[in-house]
Amino acid sequence: MKITILGAGAFGVALGGALERCGHTVFYYDPKLEGADLGRALEVAEVLFMTAPSTVVGELVIKLPKHLPLVVATKGLLSGTIFDKFTNWAVLSGATYAKDVAEGHPVEVTVTDEWVAKLFDGGQMRFDYTDDKDGVLMCGALKNVYAIEAGRRGLDRGSAKWLDYIRMAAAEMEVLLQANGARAETVHKACGVADLELTCGPESRNYQYGRSLVDGGEFQAGQTVEGLATLERIHQGELVVPERGTEILRGLLTEVVPG
Repeated sequence: MKITILGAGAFGVALGGALERCGHTVFYYDPKLEGADLGRALEVAEVLFMTAPSTVVGELVIKLPKHLPLVVATKGLLSGTIFDKFTNWAVLSGATYAKDVAEGHPVEVTVTDEWVAKLFDGGQMRFDYTDDKDGVLMCGALKNVYAIEAGRRGLDRGSAKWLDYIRMAAAEMEVLLQANGARAETVHKACGVADLELTCGPESRNYQYGRSLVDGGEFQAGQTVEGLATLERIHQGELVVPERGTEILRGLLTEVVPG
């Protein structure tokens, strides 16, 4: 099958490599690359994968043909409303680092449609399922937010304080999903707690950004800090934030969001 990856960052290229190992022909389009030809990338595609940063997804989506199957693998979106005009779209999200996917290590992933998992037949990915698209998207966005706070607190992975924090953050995610029309139990899929645990550690640039806020140093990741972009969108009202059960998030909205 001919698959076009929209977003040729580390994760997009890693995902493309996994698809190629499963026998597919993969093309790439990256909106950040000068001279990139979206028209050609769409012309050859039978399936689209969205891996571009959440900050550019909105402007990219309006240019896409709505009849092609679309797999949304971008983390940082708070709902799937912008994909409503697509005939067939699904979400893929899980506890994955690009490096592990690229090197063929086993990874756990949540998908919202079984046809997505079939694209990876024979590969290293292991899947669980839910049809809660908004819930999967919210988990992928919120875990980055909570990773910023883990960095601010300087939590050591596996310590008692880290474990307590993971429990509190997961509980808040349940409250937030339920308040925004998704299912609280989605937090316990691979897209939720497992990804939260992976991201709330020093390898994560969201965690590193949180540390930089405490250390007073300038953050030099060279890439989008998805958790900060998500915080700004929540601050602008894209997510209902109940007053009870969301103390960590409300603290971040007060102390981290500019202005």
